[in-house]
Amino acid sequence: MISERGVEVDHTTIYRWIQHYAPEFEKGIRWYARPSVWFLRVDETYIKVRGKWKYLYLTVDKYGRTVDFMLAHSRDLAAAKRFFKKVLKQCKYMPSSITTDKHAPYTKAIEELRNEGILSQSINHRQIKYLNNILEQDHRRIKRRIRSMLGFQSFKTANRTLKDLGEKCIYQWIPR
Repeated sequence: MISERGVEVDHTTIYRWIQHYAPEFEKGIRWYARPSVWFLRVDETYIKVRGKWKYLYLTVDKYGRTVDFMLAHSRDLAAAKRFFKKVLKQCKYMPSSITTDKHAPYTKAIEELRNEGILSQSINHRQIKYLNNILEQDHRRIKRRIRSMLGFQSFKTANRTLKDLGEKCIYQWIPR
């Protein structure tokens, strides 16, 4: 559309637009796209940012729709707890079940959030690996997009770009 009007736009210009406007889109979309979920599935994957491994935490509902995600420097208890708090802010209702893999910080984070009163004591925490296959498929899709961009040069641009990718993926069905 822009080229039809005689304006020349380079691919880096579009990339800069994504970097600038993705946070604004996220604010606007998150307000209307708050999920009403009962079952959450949580997992993390790793991506390289400037040659170092960073961790992408991701949550989907039982239908495979993206609920929320977060890019973190570390894969520890503090990051897991911060991610669960972020996810719970997005949900309209308290989930009845959270499914994770057997990563130890998830169990500790859920217990600490229960003790703080943020999570209900009745929430079922399931550590069943095969139930998170939906998430493993989503990791492939995100990594395929990142590979074509030849990686990230800073944490800030990685976070903004992943927000944009996440907004495009929000509430899309993951093929099973």
